[in-house]
Amino acid sequence: MTRADWEKSYARTESALGQAKIEAAPDLPRLEEVRVRFTGRKGELTELLKSLKDLSIEDRRELGPKAQGLKASFDAAVAARKTALEDQGDAVSLSDDAIDLTLPSLRAPRGRLHPLTTTLHEIARIFQLMGYSWAEGPHVEDERHNFTALNIPEDHPARDSHDTFYLRDLPLLLRTHTSTVQIRTMESQRPPLRVVCPGRVFRHEQLDATHSAVFLQVEGLVVDEGVGLADLKGHLQTFLQKLLGAATKTRFRPSYFPFTEPSTEVDVKCFFCPGTGCPSCKRTGWIEILGAGVVNPAVLKSVGYDERKWSGFAFGIGVERVAMLLHGVRDLRDFYTNDIRFLKQFDESLL
Repeated sequence: MTRADWEKSYARTESALGQAKIEAAPDLPRLEEVRVRFTGRKGELTELLKSLKDLSIEDRRELGPKAQGLKASFDAAVAARKTALEDQGDAVSLSDDAIDLTLPSLRAPRGRLHPLTTTLHEIARIFQLMGYSWAEGPHVEDERHNFTALNIPEDHPARDSHDTFYLRDLPLLLRTHTSTVQIRTMESQRPPLRVVCPGRVFRHEQLDATHSAVFLQVEGLVVDEGVGLADLKGHLQTFLQKLLGAATKTRFRPSYFPFTEPSTEVDVKCFFCPGTGCPSCKRTGWIEILGAGVVNPAVLKSVGYDERKWSGFAFGIGVERVAMLLHGVRDLRDFYTNDIRFLKQFDESLL
């Protein structure tokens, strides 16, 4: 290629660039077409620059900067138009998707603690203020910790499979009460003791409005010198008034448990009616809330305590029963259905 031919090609390319009207490209796809036409792999400007190799060294030194200047001018014009088109697109998007920042925000759904969890926390909190420590144990137990060490005889109905879940092919069972934790605590620690043992327990029971095969229980144990029934009554009266209100009235009725002697059932005055009787209290004016008693000396002896020196009391309370009383729930099964309509009415006021 001669210099004259190259200069003619340069003039044609320069004229074509002027006719392309880069600054008037209507959109990004059209602008890209123009760019590819001139600076693509086989574009007009690209071919012009490649043809410099066919010229003499003197001509390349003179005409090369001229061609590079044309390309630089073209690239700058394309870049400027691209920026302008992108800015226009952003402005349109912002206009179409405009957000009124003065409007109140939409809150994402917020999880809450389950009412049984808040009730359990409140029970534990009150006992902590009364000087009790927290103790836990395994769900799967052996017969010694679940029955024998608690003075429950071999022929007691609670040991039957229609009351207790036994593990197949193993001499183990799902604990029927958290009293097992009391035994394990006494085996590992020396008196004096003051502990509460919260946790899930399992019993082979028919499901109804007041019974469940799986439920939460909190049991307490105090062992010290000179501890008796009067101390038990004082602790439980204080606890129930902190939990249910200062005006709460209690009633202690004689009962029987193999691991306590004497034993008692504790009732509270019905707060669904003024004591005249309603379905919630079975027309008696009282609601049973927990069982308790003075620790049987046989239990102390089974864990190696000197029953002549040490005495104590124990009690057990169902968390579901307390939650039903606190929230006015009539059917225990409502706590386990995971119905959002039921659960969302509870807040964390007990925490």
